[in-house]
Amino acid sequence: METTLRRIWPAIPVLLALVSTTLLIIAFGADPIQTYGAFIEGAFGSADSTLNTFAFWIPLLLCCTGLLVTFTAGLWNIGVEGQLVMGSIGASWVAIAIAGPNPNIPAWIIIALEISAAMGAGALWAALCAVLKTRGGIHEIFVGVALNKLAEIFTNYLISNPWHPPHVGSSNFTKTERFADTALLPLMGTSQFSPLSLILVVVALVVIALALRGSSWGLRLKAMGKNLKAAFILGVPSEREAITGMMVAGALAGLGGAVRVLSWYDSLRQSIGGGIGFLAVLIVLLAGTQPILTAFIALAFSTLLTGGTTVQLRTQLHSALSGVIQGALVLFVLLFGDYNRVFRRKAEPPALVDTSHE
Repeated sequence: METTLRRIWPAIPVLLALVSTTLLIIAFGADPIQTYGAFIEGAFGSADSTLNTFAFWIPLLLCCTGLLVTFTAGLWNIGVEGQLVMGSIGASWVAIAIAGPNPNIPAWIIIALEISAAMGAGALWAALCAVLKTRGGIHEIFVGVALNKLAEIFTNYLISNPWHPPHVGSSNFTKTERFADTALLPLMGTSQFSPLSLILVVVALVVIALALRGSSWGLRLKAMGKNLKAAFILGVPSEREAITGMMVAGALAGLGGAVRVLSWYDSLRQSIGGGIGFLAVLIVLLAGTQPILTAFIALAFSTLLTGGTTVQLRTQLHSALSGVIQGALVLFVLLFGDYNRVFRRKAEPPALVDTSHE
């Protein structure tokens, strides 16, 4: 019974969030069935809306896949948002500096260079965080938050200065010029979904899941996550593995940034990350670092976010309702997400030793 409860426990915070949101919807005089139906309609009501839901899901899942690595190793990679942004910058550099001036270069070469640059930029940004932790003794949460802000500032600098469109006024620096067609990922129909990006995320998730489950590298990361001191005593090179794990996560987040800037958008823009990295942290915590469950929860969040506009049109409730559901999930995960903490048993008092015979 306890084993079964432990397995289904990750669903409990989700159910509590849905119940609380349902009560809130009723309190505002709306129909919960119609409201949740509007979410589904907005996300999957047509071919394009379905493809756009998956287009949002893919970079989110890439960030989640990278976090599976760092969370397994006991590293709080809060800087994944900045790694995604740096990946989008890396891909944008190739699009602007190589694809733009050289329209005759085949698209497959440009896209390969963009993906490589994005993964490299994300990995290096994550490596900086890891080195500051292992060599500088600074906690990765503080470093990650700082690097997120620096990545955002760097994006704004590039858009407003060296990559500023020449025909646009100096006061308008929200995005660069549109990239050349050869620099953009091939899309399906009029949607923002690229089949290539789906292949990339599936390969990444399968490879990371298998590596964490059945490789010596995955075992070393798990040992670090369970007990860092014990892993060090057993000979696990904790510093090297921490840097490697962070770089793998950063590379995957950078790939997510490339997908976002080359398919969801067609240029580098302000706030290109859109909070995807922070949302990915919540999803992996909610899934308990289980790869398949992570993919499904990420899809559920994509449904909430892409269907929010339809909810406002159909029910007159604000599209921010999806944010309310996310907030409720955060609250209930913090309160009830840890099975061991919720059902923690009090330590039994030590047995009295009978010394009367001595």
